[in-house]
Amino acid sequence: MSEHYDLLIVGAGPAGMAAALAAAPSGARIALLDDNPVPGGQIWRDGPGAHLPPLARRLRDGLERHAIPVWSGTRVVAAAGPQALLLEDPTRGWRVRYDRLILCTGARERLLPFPGWTLPGVTGAGGLQALIKGGLPVAGERLVIAGSGPLLLASAATARAAGAHLLRIAEQAPLAALARFTAGLPRWPGKALQAARLFDHRYRAGSHVLEALGDDRLEGVRLWQDGSTVELACERLACGFGLVPNTQLAEALECALRDDAVAVDDWQATSRPHHYAAGECTGFGGSELALVEGAIAGHAAVGEQTQARRLFPRRQRWQRFADALARDFALDPRLKTLARPDTLVCRCEDVPYAALAGRDGWTDAKLVSRCGMGACQGRICGGAARVLFGWTPPAPRPPLSPARIETLLCLEDEA
Repeated sequence: MSEHYDLLIVGAGPAGMAAALAAAPSGARIALLDDNPVPGGQIWRDGPGAHLPPLARRLRDGLERHAIPVWSGTRVVAAAGPQALLLEDPTRGWRVRYDRLILCTGARERLLPFPGWTLPGVTGAGGLQALIKGGLPVAGERLVIAGSGPLLLASAATARAAGAHLLRIAEQAPLAALARFTAGLPRWPGKALQAARLFDHRYRAGSHVLEALGDDRLEGVRLWQDGSTVELACERLACGFGLVPNTQLAEALECALRDDAVAVDDWQATSRPHHYAAGECTGFGGSELALVEGAIAGHAAVGEQTQARRLFPRRQRWQRFADALARDFALDPRLKTLARPDTLVCRCEDVPYAALAGRDGWTDAKLVSRCGMGACQGRICGGAARVLFGWTPPAPRPPLSPARIETLLCLEDEA
């Protein structure tokens, strides 16, 4: 048994919610699904320690007002036909068919291996933010945040508000690049105000993590700063090196990629007919770009090209901001040399750097080490291997996430 919708949207972050609300007045039968408990995506993740902005609440209210069904806690297990997906939530598995699909699958944090990065107390920068919003107590803990990009400042602000004692924000981008980026911020006044509000005097440019120190758990961190090493005792280290677009579903649907993101045209249409994509799965640019891309995709998917075209100038404005981010926060090549021979690259299967160095690619690495074959299915080590070795992972095979046997049997029922 399967359900059918005129428009199915995968991902209920800013792009997905904007797409649904743009398409809703057309009268199309729309459904929105997301693997989080409530709409908002990673940027507007809800929880006991979260403080949602008014815009996020307005978008949620809009979904309710238009009576758009939102399937929360729902994952895509596999493509189930020419225009159908196999879905699973905590209670059931089922097929859903669609006439149009919009992929708003977002992005995940890029983690790079360095000695000690698997110690308890070490997380991603965005990961720490999500944990705090979910209720993790950090009051009084000494914290170092390292990596690259505006997420570091946002994570620091969340941790400070929760009572953490922030010691350092280590941004790997050099001071000259940051000065250029800052000088251009007046073109986006809202971003300039946000940067001023989030800035912290413990922020350092041209600084990156070298090693997390400790035996059974994190006890300190060694940083590179101003041509020398600095050691700081701490209980938490949050380290993230930008974002990686979530393209697994797009690849499974045979949508083309460009620069490791889903390739789209002016209408946010992918290379596959009737399939669109918006937000950070098409490239990182922040919530403002995701919102306008989602709205364009929503209008275009229901045949409202005129309304979509009116949003092109706004998208172009925020695309320039995205381009500045990519240029000025490009990763320092020295980050490729952090791992030692015994540093784990694939945490799920305990595969060290030495087992991967010199391999010909993902397939060769899997044959000799099981790299990428653990619970995360290469989502963590895949992004790292892309930076370290230049490997491009093969297209994913179903199931795209762990699934119950009865869910997989839905495919046979429809055969």
